[in-house]
Amino acid sequence: MQSAQSEWMAMFLLLFVAVTMETGGAVPTEKRLCFRPWSPCYLKVIRCPKECPYTKPKHPNAKACYLNCYSPKCEAVCHGHKPCLSTSSGCHDPRFIGADGAVFYFRGRKDEHFSLVSDPNLQINSRFIGHRPAGRTHDFTWIQALGFMYGSHNFTVEAARVKQWDGNVDHLKFSYDGKPLLVPEGHLSDWKSPDKQLTLERTGTRNSIRVMLEGIVEAMLNVVPVTKEDDEIHNYQIPSDDSFAHFEVQFRFIGLSPQVEGVLGRTYRPDYVNTAKRGVPMPVVGGEDKYKTSSLLSADCKLCLFSPKEDNEIELHILRWR
Repeated sequence: MQSAQSEWMAMFLLLFVAVTMETGGAVPTEKRLCFRPWSPCYLKVIRCPKECPYTKPKHPNAKACYLNCYSPKCEAVCHGHKPCLSTSSGCHDPRFIGADGAVFYFRGRKDEHFSLVSDPNLQINSRFIGHRPAGRTHDFTWIQALGFMYGSHNFTVEAARVKQWDGNVDHLKFSYDGKPLLVPEGHLSDWKSPDKQLTLERTGTRNSIRVMLEGIVEAMLNVVPVTKEDDEIHNYQIPSDDSFAHFEVQFRFIGLSPQVEGVLGRTYRPDYVNTAKRGVPMPVVGGEDKYKTSSLLSADCKLCLFSPKEDNEIELHILRWR
């Protein structure tokens, strides 16, 4: 035991010296390492934000720099605060970009839940909030909460309702297996589940979070309000007592099955055909009846595939993916 501890201490001492030499004697304040032994990036160091292109982001939560242990090149990964221009994202009211790169809108209905992704090993549901002005035939909707189910566990993240938006206040709420949890405010503060499969990491001081389910999915989430500019452009007619705080979300999926379902998940199927009308300003796709669930943590939609599994079954799935 003592010998093993000595080896680890020697390894980190060498790593410390190497980093110090690289930076001219000053250890960077945000050095990030990859600790996954199976990765080609094991114990590689990157310096943040030096290795990210964002030096003076326009948005206080725009910079999120970390080492991508899944990449053979072991490069730094930088995420902006707007995930709305990349595939596997959901933003605005809500506007999705599928795996094929095509943009589509899914209206859903306010105060109801819909499956975004349903696979045998993963279920991601969304709760929609919304508003229907007088004279409209449908709700304007936004994603207010996400529910993740994997193995025998579940996790939720919500954007708390607030009358007047204040970016200096954190609006994120979390729960794990039905119990509230706290992720301390502060850039790069984190929380890990007891089984180490789920990691939450703040990518900004507040209102931005990175969700990582090892070997399954990563999600970057930002809480934003409906702005006055958005209200004027789209004529939402937002009432004065609600800022409609909601999520912008960017997903990265790992090893989805060919049968995957869900509003966003279906775009990953090999046989997927986009039914949205091309050339129109807002290509809307349906599926409310197929993907509606009874709650944020239910997999009871008509096309849902998720089935709870024991933790050891999930570990086998991750090992097969590796």
